[in-house]
This record gives sequence, structure tokens and C-alpha cells, in this order.
Amino acid sequence: MVKRMLHNGIRLTAEYQARPLIPDAMAWKNDSWYKWRRPFRGAKGHNVVFRSAKEREEEALMLHRCLCLALLLCPALAQAEEPFRYPEGKHGKGELRYVNGLPVLSVRGTPEEIGEQAAILGGKSARKLFNYPRDVMREFSAGLAWPIVLQIGKTLVPQFPDDQRRELDSFAKQGFDRDNLIAANTMFDAVKLIACSSVIVEKDRSATGVPLFGRNLDYPTAGYLQDYSMVIVYHPEGKHAFASVGFPGLIGCLSGINDAGLSLCILEVLDANDGSPKFDRKGTPYAMNYRRILEECTTIEEAEKLLRTMKRTTRNNLAVCDKTGAAVFEITPKSVVVRHGDNGCCLCTNHFCTKELAPAQVENRVFTCDRFRILKEQSEQLPKIGATDVWHMLHAVNGGSMTLQTMIFEPTKLHLYLAIGAAPSSAREPKALDLRPLLQEASASPNQGR
Repeated sequence: MVKRMLHNGIRLTAEYQARPLIPDAMAWKNDSWYKWRRPFRGAKGHNVVFRSAKEREEEALMLHRCLCLALLLCPALAQAEEPFRYPEGKHGKGELRYVNGLPVLSVRGTPEEIGEQAAILGGKSARKLFNYPRDVMREFSAGLAWPIVLQIGKTLVPQFPDDQRRELDSFAKQGFDRDNLIAANTMFDAVKLIACSSVIVEKDRSATGVPLFGRNLDYPTAGYLQDYSMVIVYHPEGKHAFASVGFPGLIGCLSGINDAGLSLCILEVLDANDGSPKFDRKGTPYAMNYRRILEECTTIEEAEKLLRTMKRTTRNNLAVCDKTGAAVFEITPKSVVVRHGDNGCCLCTNHFCTKELAPAQVENRVFTCDRFRILKEQSEQLPKIGATDVWHMLHAVNGGSMTLQTMIFEPTKLHLYLAIGAAPSSAREPKALDLRPLLQEASASPNQGR
């Protein structure tokens, strides 16, 4: 049993086992894996795979023998590989530095300036990252579909918001392949791979009296994506400053919060009953739409109004939270339906729940129903829910090697608790990041802890 108080105030008390509730991405291709190895729910909400004492002993002995053999054959394995680390530096109005152990890239100015700063400070040292779109297609034995995915992405370019297209072009001019950048910013819309979970605790249910917004980003890593996460703080001219938890070269936003405390995250969905197409080539990539929400809105109501004017490519859930409330926008190319929380808790995975959009029979793809049920069961056991509880809930539904970012936003305080790196990130210690000085127009204080 791990029991410790972290410096940022989140207490982790949980049994972290090797096998997650949700099988790894590659195992999802084989349903028999889940049938034979499905975890049972333990009395304390933990996941338990029942094995005999003899099985456990044989497994430990085999692991020990394999490890000894590997070390004999390859002594280099005895030394831990140094994890990737972004180099700190400055370029123009931009700066990359570590704050409390987290890589934070601050960019500001025109789209051209922001693109150049992001490429030089974040992209130059992460060249491998820009092979990811092709590599993840190969990981799913779909490498031959790469030209199709790229062509679909190119058909979406005319719908890019003008400033984001200019930013992408500026990034590419620093020596990056434009086709790879286009694919990285559009493949989410064409290929459904994300399997995420989110929990929003409204202020009346929160143990701290302020909203808490937690999320797991679950996505296939191709073996290295988890090493390149960073916090990017944008100061676009004439718009709201915002922080995005993402990657250099990702122009849109998958998870973020702006200077007004408006926070959001995306969770993909496959099925809907409104007759909408699964993909509309006339739409704007959803991550770019959601960046616009952070740049232009301050409340959930404003976000809904703007969202309804946007041309949308595909189906997904958008979990949103501001300083006073929470909601999930259930989105298709045809519809936007607002779902509010139940008993002060707004939960979300990868299916629609409203009567307007939910299919008659919801398929348990990527274990979306299981994850939703577990989040609901755990939330119902707690009269008040704190940040520690949210973290435990997210860990209970982690996707193993797929879970590469786990975070909690505090919209009222403009605080972020974030774990990145080796997956599952929910098993790692969250690091606290005060976003208030980073979101100010002036440069962040050089005295803030690193």
C-alpha cells in the first residue's frame, strides 16, 4: 500500500498493480484477451486478477530468469536509459523552461511568430515526434492507409482557421515536413484512436469548494509519444491567453484552460443516432475548433454559442468547466446537445448519453461503458470529492500504456496538477503548476520554482 503526502497537496493512497483495468491498445484487437484476463472488482474499488499462489510463484521465477539472462547478454540494459528532456532556451518572444519539473513552452505574438517560436524551442529537439503519424498507422498494421489519411488531411486545410494555418506554415518553414504536420493535426478526425476519461466535480460537491476537472488522455504511443508531452502557454495577439497540454506541432488543443478559467478536453465517440455522417470533409478539425473556444470564450454559455456556429468534422464529447459550472457537449457534424452532471459530478468517456444522440444499444468499445460505470460507482461512494479522489478515479480507469497524460484543472485558482512520462501517467506523482503568472501578458517570473 502506497501512502504519502505529495508536496502539491494531492495524497495518493492506492494499490498500483501492473495490469490496468483497460488492456493496452494492441490487446484491444483481440477480444479473447479481455475474456480470459478480465479483472474483477475488489472490495475497495481496486482491480484484482485472481491467480493461484503457484501461478504467481512460477511467474515471478520466470521473470527473474529472463531478467538475469537479459543482463548477461546485454550489460547495457543494466543502465537505465536517460529520459528525453527538452532543452531550455529562448527565441524571440518565446521561452522554454522547466517549472516544477514540467516542460513549459511560452509563445506569444502573431501566428507567424508563435509558429517559429514553437518550432525552434519545442520542435527542433523532438524530431522523432514528427514521424508519429506514420508510426502509429504502422503500429495498427495500417501503414498502407497512410496516403489516404494524408489526403483526407489535405482536404481539410482550406477549413483551417486562418491564424492557425499561418502558424502551421510558419512552423513548417523551420525545417519540418508540412505533410506530416497536416496529418498530425487532422488524423484525429479521420482515424478514431483516442479512448479517454474525464471527471468534473462541481463546487457544491467538491471537498475544496471549487470545481475540479480531471482527465486521462489515452492514445497509442508508438512506443515514444509519452516522452514528448509539454505544457504550451499561448499569448495570441488580441485573444485570450491559454495553456494547452499537448505536443510541439499540435496546433489545435486536446486539453486546456484559458486565463478566464474556462477548461476543456475532448473525448472521441463512434456511434450516434441523429443520422449524422461519421466524418464530414467540409468541417474544421475539432482540435482547432476547441482552441478557438479557449481563445474567444470565457464561460460555458459562450463556448456553446460559438460551438454551434462551427462546421464540425466528426463525433465527440467535449467536457467543459468554468469557475461556476460544468457540462459535456455531445457533438456530431449535425448536432450539439448539452448534458449536465448528476449530483454535482459530470462524468464522461467515449459514448453519448443523451436521449437525442445515444444509440439504442451502446457498444462497449474501448471499454467506454465499463469506465463510465466505474467512475459513477466510485463517485457515488463519496459525499464530497477532493483532488486526491479524482486522481484515484482516473487511475481506476487507466488504459495502461495508452494513458500518457493525467491532469486536474482548478479553474477558479488557475492551477494544474499534471503527470506525464512513463505510462500509465495516472500511477505517477502529479506535479503542481500555478498557471496564473504564466498566463499574464508580462513574462513569467524568473523566480518561480523550477
